[in-house]
Amino acid sequence: MLDYILVGAGLSGIAVAEKLIDSGKNIRVFENHSQSSSTVAGGIYNPVILKRFTLAWEADEQLKTAIPFYRSLEKKLKTSLISEMPVYRKFHSVEEQNNWFAAMDKPSVAAFLSPNLISQINPNIPSDFSFGMVKNTGVINTELLLDAYRKYLKELDVFITEDFQYDMLQLKNDQFNYKGFQSKRIIFCDGFGMARNPFFNKLPLNGNKGEYLIIKSEALKLEVAVKSSIFILPLGKDLYKIGATYNNKDKTPEPTEDAREYLLEKLRTLITCDFEVVGQVAGIRPATADRKPLVGEHSEYKGMFCCNGFGSRGVLIGPTVARKLIDFIENGTPIPSDINIRRYAKKC
Repeated sequence: MLDYILVGAGLSGIAVAEKLIDSGKNIRVFENHSQSSSTVAGGIYNPVILKRFTLAWEADEQLKTAIPFYRSLEKKLKTSLISEMPVYRKFHSVEEQNNWFAAMDKPSVAAFLSPNLISQINPNIPSDFSFGMVKNTGVINTELLLDAYRKYLKELDVFITEDFQYDMLQLKNDQFNYKGFQSKRIIFCDGFGMARNPFFNKLPLNGNKGEYLIIKSEALKLEVAVKSSIFILPLGKDLYKIGATYNNKDKTPEPTEDAREYLLEKLRTLITCDFEVVGQVAGIRPATADRKPLVGEHSEYKGMFCCNGFGSRGVLIGPTVARKLIDFIENGTPIPSDINIRRYAKKC
């Protein structure tokens, strides 16, 4: 008898699995690697929305949970996952500079914005209106995290690589039965795969396709993240991630030529040095209309839960939301109404 079956081992699934393992629960995790949004995620943790200079939803509190969570995983997995790195916002006008300083009047935002503008951060990234630095930011190596944590689950003999066949899941005597496994509860952390999940596919999960380029430039020599109309993220060894696109219509997993040309056009207006494209990746972000996660228990099937809808901020949101879900299941602590799927009561 298992305590939990988990479906999905992306950022959501890892956060949930780690909370359960730390609590001594007996789990099995099913993952078929079909959803790549966590793999291709930028990995930047940044609490500030740099288009409007406002704090992202509960980002300051999420940051307090996320960083210790990833630090603990670094120790457990014996690998480096966090790179502290400032993010520099390139200004395009005096108005943007003024908006930056106006945002600093809000104490919650001011803690993350430097009051000192910088005229140049790199000779290959010119700006007529300087740069603003966002503090307490960095990067989670999501690709390394996923690989290392799945290896850890395999070592625990709780990881199963296969398509989850929803029609084979049965509920009998308040227990879930799936291919010989019996469990008290099941949690779906299946990302955009929820669109095929018959138990939760009526929830308003809107796939948002994101594409990134990987470039190589020996001349750029950039060691910080830069945000303009796109972002540049150093990867080391003269490699940089360039992104990202946001496409609400295309739900195909393959990279596209349109996205490539869009990112190249933006990049050429941002940097002045030579580069070559060495890769392109794409993934469907599990986004919601109100930009809040989808967390909670199915209205009909007791013991069945979902933890989804993290959008483009999964590295920040995941640890906090996973904790709130498990606290609800194990301790009866109410799930906040703004993330509870009960806000869509007629859908599930």
